[in-house]
Amino acid sequence: MEKFNLTYVKNKKSKADISDFDYESAKTVNNFHKSFYIYEKTPLVDLKNLAKEIGLKSFFVKDESYRFGLNAFKVLGASYAIANYIKDKICLDENNLSFDEITSSETKEKLGKITFATATDGNHGRAVAWTANKLGQKSKVFMPKGSSLERLENIRRENSDANIMEVNYDDCVRLAAKFAEENKGVLIQDTSWEGYTDVPKNIMKGYMTMAYEAYNDFREKGIFPSHIFLQAGVGSMAASVTAFFRNVMKDNPPKIIIVEPNKANCLYRTAYANDGKLHFVKGDLDSIMAGLNCGEPVTIGWPILESYADYFLSVDDIFTKIGMRVLANNISDDKKIISGESGAVTSGIVYSLMTDDSLRNYREKIGLDKDSVVFCISTEGDTDKKSYKEIICGEK
Repeated sequence: MEKFNLTYVKNKKSKADISDFDYESAKTVNNFHKSFYIYEKTPLVDLKNLAKEIGLKSFFVKDESYRFGLNAFKVLGASYAIANYIKDKICLDENNLSFDEITSSETKEKLGKITFATATDGNHGRAVAWTANKLGQKSKVFMPKGSSLERLENIRRENSDANIMEVNYDDCVRLAAKFAEENKGVLIQDTSWEGYTDVPKNIMKGYMTMAYEAYNDFREKGIFPSHIFLQAGVGSMAASVTAFFRNVMKDNPPKIIIVEPNKANCLYRTAYANDGKLHFVKGDLDSIMAGLNCGEPVTIGWPILESYADYFLSVDDIFTKIGMRVLANNISDDKKIISGESGAVTSGIVYSLMTDDSLRNYREKIGLDKDSVVFCISTEGDTDKKSYKEIICGEK
């Protein structure tokens, strides 16, 4: 399998509706997240020295390792989806949806006992378990074989019934759905299918807080990205951020590049085939980018990516190792970023495109040069500390 592959959607048809991902919608989502007592905007790090060294005008990375003390961005989607489930269940006022409201004793009494079920490689499951725990509710989490024991224990610390199964991620999704159906639970999953779209859409909308914060930071700086690199598992986060930036920068849209591990490249395969069908990756999904090991695209997110993403990249694990090391070994007064395997791949790709002459044709096709302003999101910190240390020290 080649280490680096690029494709795009040829002959794009009608554009997907992205009206639910505009600035005002994102502001509503952000207001909900701001109601959490531990809310703080995560930093948009200006890697000015790194940008100069590799030949970019600017290189910005949003560091999600600070999000709610959970070391990853996933809580944004899980909390917003669960809050909206509660809103619909007991008829809360959407405009006043807040942390205090969904955790109040009155809300708990109206809700009764609920078990929230999900499948995860780690971060999403921890987010669901954390939110359920804050609500005084239960959670049931299914993890695919090969999952990190540290990530499993982090989920269990949130009073969750979590276990590693002997199947891949997509089969864990089916197990979670079956559990929810048979036990009158509630499935909180960012994967969608026919008849299951409301929760995944609210998860996607929850991720807009990241994009909203970043856009406002860019606006304050008086500079905007020309290129946005987004990692993807099923594609929910990538579709959410893509839709938001296509809305707020419609007059000068950035190029958007979607990045996946080549061992779980369902979006790349779907874009490459360009036949109107979703293309799955079966079998073991064993990239070290655990949070991206998803073989089936999110059905409600793909039309957005098909319409508005410019390129799809399928890459080897080596590129995320490069990204982890580059972000950890900061230049001069650039801020150090601790980025995990699923968080660093986009930064590794940008660095490699600008410094590896064998990738020159890709760099020129994407249009990266001295005038480019690049934006990446480090979606997780060292969620598996043992693995992180081994990679940073060059032992893995």
